[in-house]
Amino acid sequence: MIDKLVEKIKKTEAPIVVGLDPMLKYVPEHLKKKAYDEYGETLKGAAEAIWLFNKEIIDNICDLIPAVKPQIAMYEQFGIEGLVVFKRTVDYCKEKGLVVIGDIKRGDIGSTSEAYAIGHIGKVQVGSKLYSGFDEDFITVNPYFGSDGVTPFIKVCKEENKGIFLLVKTSNPSSGEIQDRVIEGRPLYEHVGEMVAKWGEDCMGSSYSNVGAVVGATYPEQGKILRKLMPKTFILVPGYGAQGGKGADLVHFFNEDGLGAIVNSSRGIIAAYQQEQYAKFGAEHFAEASREAVLAMKEDIAGALGK
Repeated sequence: MIDKLVEKIKKTEAPIVVGLDPMLKYVPEHLKKKAYDEYGETLKGAAEAIWLFNKEIIDNICDLIPAVKPQIAMYEQFGIEGLVVFKRTVDYCKEKGLVVIGDIKRGDIGSTSEAYAIGHIGKVQVGSKLYSGFDEDFITVNPYFGSDGVTPFIKVCKEENKGIFLLVKTSNPSSGEIQDRVIEGRPLYEHVGEMVAKWGEDCMGSSYSNVGAVVGATYPEQGKILRKLMPKTFILVPGYGAQGGKGADLVHFFNEDGLGAIVNSSRGIIAAYQQEQYAKFGAEHFAEASREAVLAMKEDIAGALGK
């Protein structure tokens, strides 16, 4: 699966993933009205509004980017109806040729990890038949259970040619409370990075591993160190845009081949119409504002990488 992602990045010349992390406050009023008129101010109505929002954005940006990253919590808040829209979004993105990274941040041990892996990137046995549950291409995984929690995911990756991104150094301000703790003279995230690289050796694509890492754009110096520790690891980089990361911060996340990283922006893209620089589009043309924001992000990153 990592080979497919690399191919898509090369084709679009955009190491960009758009986070489909919708909140109702991002959804324009005309879409909410349409959904509520049909289903009422209910969980189903809210989920329908999210779907209408997602679909229009996807239609406007799918030719510009290689991948999307729906964050499952934004859908789970609407219960079963939200999860239906999560699945609907995953399927629609794949129909449009996009690689889907399910941002689920799962992690547990033994059979629980195996069940998470099967449900999201594997197949479940029902009698004589096999079914894909959510069927993402990649998912995010919390590695802090150690090998017991990670190896079930890697097993399914190898069986299904799928991938995972393991949390190493996350973009949030308090990540250092745990991840920067010094152990044997080095911060914990370095130890985790080395383990990710080791796990990845057993699940290689052509040039990069199907076992990737999450390293926040908000920590460029740590990213520089981790890039060296994980030369064959593809890095998913959150924190661009709304969280403060910018193209100039990202240079060292990439390898000399210009690959090795994919940068995420969520509300900076999907809620672009609410930003001053894209206000000219208005709520009616929110998805056109998202397209413009993707183009600006693409230019920013290309400039930082000297392309």
